[in-house]
Amino acid sequence: MDNKAGYAQHKIIALLLAVAVVSGCDQSPNSSPQSASSSAASQFTIASNRAFVENLDLDNQQDFEDARRGMVAEAPNAALTSESGVQVWDASAYDFIVEEAPDTVNPSLWRQAKLNNIRGLFKVDEGIYQLRGFDLANTSLIKSDSGWILVDPLTTLETTEAAMAFAEQHLGEIKLTGVIFTHSHIDHFGGVLSLINAQQAADNTVPIIAPSGFMQEATSENVIAGPAMTRRGTYMFGNSLPRSATGHVDAGLGKQVVYGSTSILQPTVVIDQPEMAMTVDGVEFDFYNMPGSEAPAELTFYLPEHRAFCGAEVLSHVMHNVLTLRGAKVRDALLWSDYIGQSIDRLDDVEVFFNSHHWPTWGHDRIITQMEQQQDMYKFTHDQTVRLANLGYTPREIAERLKLPESLAGNFHLRGYYGTLSHNSKAVYQHYFGWYQGNPAQLNPLPPEQSSLRYVEFMGGAEAILEKASESMQLGEYRWVAEVLNHLVFAQPDNGPAKRMLAEAYQQLGYQSESGPWRDIYLSGALELLSGTPDQYYDPVFAKAFVQQVPLVQFMKALSVRLDGEKAEGERLVLNVLFTDQQQNFVLTVRNSVMHYKESPAAANADVSIALSKNLFVDILLGQAGIQQLLTTDELAVEGSVIKLLKFFSLLGESNDNFNIVTP
Repeated sequence: MDNKAGYAQHKIIALLLAVAVVSGCDQSPNSSPQSASSSAASQFTIASNRAFVENLDLDNQQDFEDARRGMVAEAPNAALTSESGVQVWDASAYDFIVEEAPDTVNPSLWRQAKLNNIRGLFKVDEGIYQLRGFDLANTSLIKSDSGWILVDPLTTLETTEAAMAFAEQHLGEIKLTGVIFTHSHIDHFGGVLSLINAQQAADNTVPIIAPSGFMQEATSENVIAGPAMTRRGTYMFGNSLPRSATGHVDAGLGKQVVYGSTSILQPTVVIDQPEMAMTVDGVEFDFYNMPGSEAPAELTFYLPEHRAFCGAEVLSHVMHNVLTLRGAKVRDALLWSDYIGQSIDRLDDVEVFFNSHHWPTWGHDRIITQMEQQQDMYKFTHDQTVRLANLGYTPREIAERLKLPESLAGNFHLRGYYGTLSHNSKAVYQHYFGWYQGNPAQLNPLPPEQSSLRYVEFMGGAEAILEKASESMQLGEYRWVAEVLNHLVFAQPDNGPAKRMLAEAYQQLGYQSESGPWRDIYLSGALELLSGTPDQYYDPVFAKAFVQQVPLVQFMKALSVRLDGEKAEGERLVLNVLFTDQQQNFVLTVRNSVMHYKESPAAANADVSIALSKNLFVDILLGQAGIQQLLTTDELAVEGSVIKLLKFFSLLGESNDNFNIVTP
């Protein structure tokens, strides 16, 4: 199989491409960073970046002191590779982030990037340690009576193994007596099979604790919409960008998403009440269930003996995403704020505060103040967005108008390094009002390719647009240039001068961005305008351990959205699919260009029945078995019409995980 093609090429794999990609706190496939000519920062960008930080105390070293506090040992800079030789992680790629911010990076983002470069094993409190900088997220270790309780395995087997090996160098043998998944994003559980095996979990030798709904949410996110979310994620995390002062510098939430071998295990202890107290190998926990906050399934917890609170990802040292830019369901900013308020009410004696990303905070008053400010930030975003919407303002108008109050804006842990007030306010609007803004002109507009041709014509043609856009570039009006030239590029995708000028505008906007994802999106757009759409590397085998745990019903959901409605028009098919090792049978029905599925006994009127193991099915999905092989193997039993079976496969549309974004 040509793995440079992204996901497997086999048509049968295309039926369920999405399950091979599962999003973490926004995970996406990796690719080797490309290079393209990068512009220097313009005078307007330099001035913008200098003005941006006038009201920020960049000399404040408190975060740096906190990020270095308790360091037991600094993590090595060695690169990590998978068994197949694919580079998973290379911290040394960020060694350029030193000294003062270059002109091509927003100084506030540069500060966050320096903080996220502080890597190693840290003592948070007596009996509590953290491993930071081995992945996008943190792993925490809590000493128990007979070993260690681990909080949040990292994204991949490779990074988790490296982190634990480093911990054992300094703490001795890490015997696990419990594992906690704080929430359903893959950077907090993907490496679990490097710690314990499936049999240990099944025997409850090592309890696996997770919030209610964890397995459903962890295995369903991105299953249906995986290809589109994945492609958008390559922009959000700058997969194709070089790690440099003119490329990717930081994700805000951490250095970068990690790509490698992923896994998952079924929890054995479920936190399904708002509050649940329990003792795990002698350690007292107060668990708090917070579904629908930063993740659909999420918990936080308090350690009374340590007076330490773990805020999972409900709290962090950034303004988080109410709606991630790769695409997902909108989060509830009001509920998020309420959860933080509930936590404050519970923490009368808290002295230590640590999370699933970034560094801890110490001291009761500092902790409560930080939490109150985070609570107020999310509620301000919610309340003021709705207030302005009720006055008739549209999302873009609200985003342009909304500013955090001075009492909040100057706090670094509320800055838009990951989420931004701009796109979070638009998300709140979307939560209540959806895509339509009430203006009839926006009810049924022409698609971009058609409207762009007319824009170009109305504006006097390509030459006139380029001339006017050049004048706007000289004035530093990059947002306007981007809007105008996007029309020209969509009308004339081969117009080299338009693409180069648009790329220049995107680069300057990226250099000015405080948000790591915004910077990556702008610079990724510029790169693809100049160099074309890059090949995305994805080895589906990386996902095998994960996909094997995905409930079969999720596969059926993904099958349904792969049906090509036009090809299926007039077709009526009934298929039985028996998974022999699971003793589950699904009846698939195609009618009216729709595929229905249900778990039920085999249909007597089926056109064709197939029987196979779930493991073989996973091999099909991951490209390790093709159609020709399947039709001749003893592992697949077929009763009925083979022609009807092939007909069914022919109705499943091809997938494209590398579609154009900045060009038609």
